[in-house]
Amino acid sequence: MYLCIDRFEGDFAICEDENLKIVKIDRKKIKSRAKEGDVLKFNNNFYIVDFDKTEERKTKNYKIQEKIFD
Repeated sequence: MYLCIDRFEGDFAICEDENLKIVKIDRKKIKSRAKEGDVLKFNNNFYIVDFDKTEERKTKNYKIQEKIFD
């Protein structure tokens, strides 16, 4: 399961899953340094940033914006 970080609220990362469901994760469960927009994957009881999926998502969103604003 992949989660995308929407925002941080105190000690929690507020994320969205593939079904657009909101999921609240304790920051202590995130192993790598994460920021808003990063895609997380669950691995060995912790979440880690999936840099490939994050980049893929950013590229996809950028292309959508180009179509809208061209």
